[in-house]
Amino acid sequence: MHTPSLSSAAGQFPQKGSLILDDHLLTGVSLPAMVLHQTVIEHNIAWMQRFADRHHARLAPHGKTTMMPALFSRQIEAGAWGITLATATQCAAAFAHGIKRLLMANQLIGQANMALIARMIENGLDFYCTVDHADNVRVLNEFFAASGQQLQVLIELGVPGGRCGVRDSSELATLVEAIRQAPALRLAGIEGYEGMIGGDHALEDVRAYGQRLVETVRHLHDSGALAVERPIVTASGSKWFDLIAEAFDQAELREHYTPVLRPGCYVTHDHRLYREAMEAVSERHPALEGALEPALEVFAQVQSLPEPGLAIVAMGKRDISCDPDLPMALRLYRDGRCVREVTDWQVFHIMDQHTFLRVPDHADIRIEDVIAFGASHPCLTFDKWRQGLWVDEKLSVTAVAPTFF
Repeated sequence: MHTPSLSSAAGQFPQKGSLILDDHLLTGVSLPAMVLHQTVIEHNIAWMQRFADRHHARLAPHGKTTMMPALFSRQIEAGAWGITLATATQCAAAFAHGIKRLLMANQLIGQANMALIARMIENGLDFYCTVDHADNVRVLNEFFAASGQQLQVLIELGVPGGRCGVRDSSELATLVEAIRQAPALRLAGIEGYEGMIGGDHALEDVRAYGQRLVETVRHLHDSGALAVERPIVTASGSKWFDLIAEAFDQAELREHYTPVLRPGCYVTHDHRLYREAMEAVSERHPALEGALEPALEVFAQVQSLPEPGLAIVAMGKRDISCDPDLPMALRLYRDGRCVREVTDWQVFHIMDQHTFLRVPDHADIRIEDVIAFGASHPCLTFDKWRQGLWVDEKLSVTAVAPTFF
């Protein structure tokens, strides 16, 4: 048989185990399986790159969503400035597969993690991480001074009630001074995350936060605190990326700074959480051409029909995200072809390996029928799989790409 593989800058990715008997998803693949619609992924990558380019920003997609180096390489090839990650081990996986610039949107803590990053920097990695406390600065300085290296850091600017990051100007000043006294650290800019902002005034608060990031990096530049020629100002998750892009799209920033957007979930999008976020983006920008589309699905088979109105599907929490929403049935397949859409069939309970699907009492459904399910929040589906199947419009498997969680 033909063995699908994925050719890219990240190398060849062979199939794993005996997953594939033949190249067609519905006839030759052991289900359940995580399925990536290749043409939709390509559309999403191109769409977000165009969006960033129009706003004169660089794109560093957050790779923790997929931890799939094959996708990282596609994003870089399409024009991404780098890849964002959350941990040192994630960075090691990306670097091992050819990604040369990484922004770790997190604090680098722990001697073993510092040693891991130091080895990659020694081997040519262009690396950035965040700091938000003088104690972290002190430990990083001691470690990288002993290693004979300089570490590029970004100050994380937090929000009240949020996650990490300095909260006010006093904390900012203290941190800037600590970095000034740390010769092994180079202050390269400002980092933030607006995704923790919510409530009745979220739009105004996100816009204000974006402006605060801009004003802060300007202040640091004017004060001489920044140690690089084109300081970085970076934020943006997958929900409010348009508002952050608006804040960063200023002539002065384009000329003297490096604005970086970091959405991650856009690459596969989803069927609820980010679909609704995209609808809101389109409402805010009616002239925006096109939209992101869902590319990630899990295909599974009907296992049991124990009573009227109930189907048990051989798929569970170990296969698909159920947070913040339960999976959504999309289409029914039988005998290798799509029979119909089934968006009115509702998942109402999910266990480790079983999904409870409510169907009409006299629905045309049979054991071994295949159902395609959508998910909300792609991150929590990807991390359940060691590989994803890329398929074309005919559901032929064109590639098998591993994940590295």
